[in-house]
Amino acid sequence: MRPRTLDEVVGQQHLLRPGSPLRRLVGEGSGPAGPSSVILWGPPGIGKTTLAYVVSRATDKRFVELSAITAGVKEVRSVIDGARRASGGYGKETVLFLDEIHRFSKAQQDSLLPAVENRWVTLVAATTENPYFSVISPLLSRSLLLTLEPLTDDDLRGLLRRALTEERGLGGAVALPEDTEAHLLRIAGGDARRALTALEASAGAALDKGEAEISLATLEETVDRAAVTYDRDGDQHYDVASALIKSIRGSDVDAALHYLARMIDAGEDPRFIARRLMISASEDIGLADPTALPLAVAAAQAVAMIGFPEAALTLSHATIALALAPKSNAATLAIGAALEDVKKGAAGQVPAHLRDGHYKGAAKLGHAQGYVYPHDVPGAIAAQQYLPDALRGRTYYSPTRYGAEARYADVVERVRERLRGEGA
Repeated sequence: MRPRTLDEVVGQQHLLRPGSPLRRLVGEGSGPAGPSSVILWGPPGIGKTTLAYVVSRATDKRFVELSAITAGVKEVRSVIDGARRASGGYGKETVLFLDEIHRFSKAQQDSLLPAVENRWVTLVAATTENPYFSVISPLLSRSLLLTLEPLTDDDLRGLLRRALTEERGLGGAVALPEDTEAHLLRIAGGDARRALTALEASAGAALDKGEAEISLATLEETVDRAAVTYDRDGDQHYDVASALIKSIRGSDVDAALHYLARMIDAGEDPRFIARRLMISASEDIGLADPTALPLAVAAAQAVAMIGFPEAALTLSHATIALALAPKSNAATLAIGAALEDVKKGAAGQVPAHLRDGHYKGAAKLGHAQGYVYPHDVPGAIAAQQYLPDALRGRTYYSPTRYGAEARYADVVERVRERLRGEGA
């Protein structure tokens, strides 16, 4: 089912618009020739190798494929020499597809430069790693960097349905019910190769049984993955997410990990999970463990950078830490009480001594007059009014005695006494 033309490629529409570099690379349009070197960056199974094949087929060029895992400088030079002979003797250009270029050493990448500079080959290199960290600057500066995006469920659904109906695929020999298709999309995780492999294997199993369609049970047996009841756009999405957060709030680390695993296995967006963990860190832990929010934020940043499957480790790390952290909702209640007063209109005027005094005429209005600079007094706490008159004496924050917040409970009372002029 490998696409034969750019029009058959699923996804990556941002790279396939008319006049795009990829279109010019295959000779479409009347503009200038395409680039001599292209680096395709993206996760596995989203079409990097496919695009290289399409380029070679569309232009009738020689296609040579090397993997950086097994090839060395000797193999690269051999390909380049062959490309020069083919170009000079037969007028045949060569497309060199180099998979996993990030695995090449600096010296190995250097060996590609003459071929790229002299256009002896059209280099199409693929990498799953950030090329700014893994590809040498001279090669990167001579290449067009194209970032491939993960395939959506709609992209994969179109690919599966094409494979079911086209003669070069299954040719209509078997049907794919909606529930089976939904599970297949979940286990594919945005990987086209994984989706087609599972489809082929389960279709074979169904036909061996004499079945006209691939049942959910057949797919589960074939791929050895049970279908988890989880709809990313329905009730299960919110129910399981709610159960995860409530298990963390209840300090049941095992239950929290169970619901986390269900979300991961169902193909939930890891960024959605990370966002929920950041909210939990402030809503349910707060100052009982001031390190909880930085940890959750760090987890979210890591998840955004690495993605699945490794992101599961980061999410597990954060979930365990949050579940076992001391709990406090004092910060949640505090802002809730303050907002309630504001919404009721209990605001009042900012005390004159707190108002801005950095403009001409402020002193005549009494603004910023009488303000005591806290750093000028012992302990850096000045006994003066900060709340508006209408709210004088109002308290919002009531710390708990759990975890690190016990220290804040002692501090806040002493500070309030000093602000009222009661403490020494």
